[in-house]
Amino acid sequence: MTTATGGLASAQGTVWAVLGGVALCHCINDIMQSLVSAIYPLLEEEFALSYAQIGLLTFAFTVTASVLQPLVGVVTDKRPLPMALPLGMGSTLLGIVILAQAPSYPLLILGAMMIGIGSSIFHPEASRIARAASGGRFGTAQSVFQVGGNVGHAVGPLLAAFIVAPFGRPSLLLFTVLAAGGMAVLYRVSDWYRRQPPAPPRAARKSDGTALPRGRVLGALVVLAVLVFTKNAYTSSLSSFYTFYVIERFGLTAQQSQLMLFVFLGAMALGVMLGGPIGDRIGPLAVIWVSILGVLPFTLALPYVGLWGSVVVTIIIGVVIASAFPAILVFAQELVPGRVGMINGIFFGLAFGMGGIAAAALGVLADARGIEYVYKVCAWLPALGILTIFLPRGVVRAG
Repeated sequence: MTTATGGLASAQGTVWAVLGGVALCHCINDIMQSLVSAIYPLLEEEFALSYAQIGLLTFAFTVTASVLQPLVGVVTDKRPLPMALPLGMGSTLLGIVILAQAPSYPLLILGAMMIGIGSSIFHPEASRIARAASGGRFGTAQSVFQVGGNVGHAVGPLLAAFIVAPFGRPSLLLFTVLAAGGMAVLYRVSDWYRRQPPAPPRAARKSDGTALPRGRVLGALVVLAVLVFTKNAYTSSLSSFYTFYVIERFGLTAQQSQLMLFVFLGAMALGVMLGGPIGDRIGPLAVIWVSILGVLPFTLALPYVGLWGSVVVTIIIGVVIASAFPAILVFAQELVPGRVGMINGIFFGLAFGMGGIAAAALGVLADARGIEYVYKVCAWLPALGILTIFLPRGVVRAG
């Protein structure tokens, strides 16, 4: 199956410099994002925040991103706007400045929202550029692009532990240098994409598309959306509250808890890196089956194992569950050819939105029933992976 960007990429081969550029900027973008959740223990102490307020902070960031991303995707399908990417990174830079200097909780919310706006601009268009530079290796390109983000998420807690924790919240201003560098790289990447041949007319793209009926396509997209919810609701429970869980259950310090979070986020980066290339070889449908439903025994075990058992189980969970997203995204792109921006916007936005809604709800649940109870409930979410049985076969063939 060939899309507009797929045809272009296949003709010119994989452009690794461009893939590396968008992956690097994804790393920078997500370092900024992960710093928000990584400094939650500091914010809780400084502003006396409840779990519900922490969940609302995550909600403000993720829902801002999730609402805007599909709109950005729809607009850029009609008229790509790669030069908006440096402006998006500028919004993220401004958000970091606000978080570093905010004297009150409402301004913390504003800073989180500015980072969300930056992400909403970045993800759909940067993912489109990654696909255009893929040389037809769509799963691999998505993995390279997304692993940059996961590395950023993993590195963020370490930077928070060794820079922000000892030197205080104003030290966040140091990271504006990274954001400024990202703006420069995105300008170069955007200029490359701007100079590529235009996409074929939409009618020509439709002729290469899937033969599935419209209702079947919509049904498959709904199943994929539920699977994204399953994945992101569970990973949000870890990225937002895992530091508090290990502090409460195992008596770790705030800095030690950041290292535990780094283990999980690093495992997710490895899973994303593996998921795309494996999907190119065996097909994304097989990856989706294993990554969602296959993680269930380990999520069920996590609330009952000890400290070192938690380290091992968390690594397995991170690797397995993170491999799903590149496969889900490629599967959705091939279901709706010619709408790369819209699909990227919807699914990146859905991923953020589901994570934000889950964080807010889980924060209320943690206040009411305790943080350990949250993980006993969330452990059953991957059981929804059984819905993969309703996805159509043969939409994307293995390479």
